[in-house]
Amino acid sequence: MEKLLSLSFDYLSSFDGVKIRKGLRQLEGLLAQICLSRATTAAERRRSVIQDGVSKSRPKDLASLSQDPAFREFFKLQEGFEWNVAIRLISCLERLLGKGSNGQNDLLLVSTLDLLRGVLLIHPPSRSLFARDIYMNLLLDLLDPSSCPAVQASAILTLVTALLEQPNITRCFENLDGLLTVTSLFKNRGTSREVKLKLVEFLYFYLMPEIPYGGRNNVADEQAGLRRSPSKTSRTGSGGRGKSQGEEGTRTTDEKQRLLGRYLNNVEDLVEDLRETAPFGTTFG
Repeated sequence: MEKLLSLSFDYLSSFDGVKIRKGLRQLEGLLAQICLSRATTAAERRRSVIQDGVSKSRPKDLASLSQDPAFREFFKLQEGFEWNVAIRLISCLERLLGKGSNGQNDLLLVSTLDLLRGVLLIHPPSRSLFARDIYMNLLLDLLDPSSCPAVQASAILTLVTALLEQPNITRCFENLDGLLTVTSLFKNRGTSREVKLKLVEFLYFYLMPEIPYGGRNNVADEQAGLRRSPSKTSRTGSGGRGKSQGEEGTRTTDEKQRLLGRYLNNVEDLVEDLRETAPFGTTFG
């Protein structure tokens, strides 16, 4: 697995779009092998064809995935800097963003963001990388009004994944004027309808009660030597290293409603919708 990761990382570090695409496909293939299972018997293959019209891989259930040797090996490798996939994808995003917006580059940005979301879901501790200003700023830069709508939509979904069960990262997002970035894009007349829908979904997500994730990873701490000039500076002055889990407390829906209300009108309507629909079984105090 280390050899495949090493080869993929070499491709991702290139400035050649063809090589970057090849590296992304290799990583995608590795994750597919880990997370998907193929029908092993003739009966299972026939059942797959009858149900879906084609014979294809199916996701492994979570219980079996956690016991899978390949998954356990991959997860263990992600705990250190050398083989961490998320940090390589983030570095790739930085280089792609520096190349400007064009058709092929935008496709690579979307593919990289899609793969990054998958990695953050498979290995939640890697989300701790976004507690650092430089990496959170990267996601916010992708929400610039000049970005391609497909890139904006994918960046919003990636932001949701990074903030999922991570109150300390949500505080970093707030400190870097993330709410201003999101609401400004929403108010922009040039923003596409699809992106505005994604932004509304993000605001619903943001306003939900916060539940901290139980684990913590040291990947961000091992990145102390890497720096990127952020486009924004945290108002709290955190600047360099991200704060550890638990240093920043959770905020209630009412507190976040007041914060969001600085930039957007009628936030109370969003909160009322949340209280009425209770998505994902969430209860509001």
